[in-house]
Amino acid sequence: MKTTNKSSPAYELDFYGWTQEQAKLLQEQKWSQLDIPNLVEEIEALGRQERQELENRLGILLGHLLKWEFQPDNRSRSWFATIREQRRRVERLLKKSPSLQPYLPEALENGYQDALDLAVRETSLSYKTFPSKCPYSLDQILNNHVFPGETFEPEEYS
Repeated sequence: MKTTNKSSPAYELDFYGWTQEQAKLLQEQKWSQLDIPNLVEEIEALGRQERQELENRLGILLGHLLKWEFQPDNRSRSWFATIREQRRRVERLLKKSPSLQPYLPEALENGYQDALDLAVRETSLSYKTFPSKCPYSLDQILNNHVFPGETFEPEEYS
C-alpha cells in the first residue's frame, strides 16, 4: 500500500523532510499517502535503538564495576560518578520502556562482553583477570549502594 505523495520529500534524499511529511499525513489521517514500508522500517529501527542503548549503558556500567572491583587502588570520583550515572540511565530506560525487561538477560550478556573489552582497554589487566561471565546480579548492578569489593559509604566519593 505504498502510495507516496509525489511532492513529498523522498525518504532517501531528505530524511528529515520525509519524517515531517509522514507525521503530517498521519495527523491528517491520509493513510493512502503514507510511505508504509519505510515507516515500518523506521519504527522497527527505533525499537532496536532502545535495545542497543540498554546494552551500551550496561556495558559502560559493568566495565566500571569491573574496574572498581579489580583495581581498588585506582578508584576515583570519576568512576563513582560514571557508575551512578549509568545506573540512573538504565533505570530510566527501563521505566520509559518496560517491555525491555524480558530482554535484560541477553542485554546483560552482550553488555558484559563490551564491559570486558572496556575494562581490559582502560586498565593494565588481561582478560584472564576478569570472570568470563557477569559476576553481578541485576540487583547488584542497579543498586546505588553496591560497589563490588568495597564496604564503604557512597558519600565518600560524592
